[in-house]
Amino acid sequence: MASGLTLALLLFLGFESHALAQFRVEVSGVGLTQVPISIAPFKGQATSTQKISSIVQADLERSGQFRALNATHGPLDEVSLPDLSVFRQAGSDALVTGSITSLADGRFDVRFRLWDVVKGQDLGGQSFAVAPSDARLAAHRVADYVYEKLTGDKGAFSTRIAYVTKAGPRYQLWVADSDGENAQSALASPEPIISPAWSPDGNQLAYVSFESRKPVIYVHNISSGKRRLIANFKGSNSAPAWSPDGKTLAVTLSRDGGSQLFLLSAAGGEPRRLIQSGSIDTEPVFSPDGRHIYFVSDRGGSPQIYKVAITGQGVERVTFTGAYNISPAISRDGRWMAYISRIGGAFKLHLMDIESGNVRVLSDTAADESPSFAPNSKLIVYATQFQGKEALMTTTLDGKIKARLNGQTGDIREPFWGPFLNE
Repeated sequence: MASGLTLALLLFLGFESHALAQFRVEVSGVGLTQVPISIAPFKGQATSTQKISSIVQADLERSGQFRALNATHGPLDEVSLPDLSVFRQAGSDALVTGSITSLADGRFDVRFRLWDVVKGQDLGGQSFAVAPSDARLAAHRVADYVYEKLTGDKGAFSTRIAYVTKAGPRYQLWVADSDGENAQSALASPEPIISPAWSPDGNQLAYVSFESRKPVIYVHNISSGKRRLIANFKGSNSAPAWSPDGKTLAVTLSRDGGSQLFLLSAAGGEPRRLIQSGSIDTEPVFSPDGRHIYFVSDRGGSPQIYKVAITGQGVERVTFTGAYNISPAISRDGRWMAYISRIGGAFKLHLMDIESGNVRVLSDTAADESPSFAPNSKLIVYATQFQGKEALMTTTLDGKIKARLNGQTGDIREPFWGPFLNE
């Protein structure tokens, strides 16, 4: 069995691409219980570089919880009193209206209102004064509000993802909106960058870089651009994962021979070996309560997913379906584990109900990798090959609604969905 580092590297080094910051979202599939919603064109949005209502619609559709109905009317702002009977007859259960106004200081004032069409109720709204560069963020916040009001769950559209691209000999680490748009380069290097992982506060990314001609782990501050070397021990240093409190990193080191799991202070220092094992142990990830670590090991003869207490005691096997299971990701609510299982020669995204152990296949593609949950535990982002091209995809937990975040001429790998901000 290859280590998590080698698995990622073998998959990654083979692709050539042009790094793109823009994606086209294509939603496919039909959900069983989608809310029909109308999103009116925001009054004044032609003055903005971003079409706010379209971004809101794309967010809601991608969630799998909503089905947007074509609005056959003109713009409606947040102070309009719409004839809700028109929307009711058209089949809508909810309506979003709003406006965008240019302010004297160059910012935009984005306002919106949500209506319950069936009950005829005003469900409130918000306003944001944002720089032009944050117009998309304002749209994602509108979608978050609508999502939470109508589903009862917190929206995750205003969160961020990280991913890696390779253009010729150049590797780049990107930070983007949750829909893949508005990408900003955090790091560029002529050597591979792999395994990005968000800190729980969303301010830092840990990742593996080969710029020293060997794999070492850095922690990168997103806002300042400053970084610090966190693990540069003998041999390889790979697969960083943050503890829920942000104080500890679980890492895979080969300094004692083989690939083994260690715990390391996020401030650096001497690592503590988690398990005494003669097997290859890699790809650690913490449980949401911080009490256990899930990981991949070949101790049973083939790659399977196990878990162990943070004390290093009580190793338990978790996956029993299939002979090759890697890349565990645990949902924030602790209910689900996403992972990649090899079926024949195909690598497919799977989802396990952790309590029951029930497993379902979520994808119909054959080269899936690097699953990561949205912070509200309702969507999974992963990399795959779709119609002959590398692509980022999101899927609902039932696999019914998928959205392709497809680079027009580029390839993208190793997405990692960031946390809620400002919690």
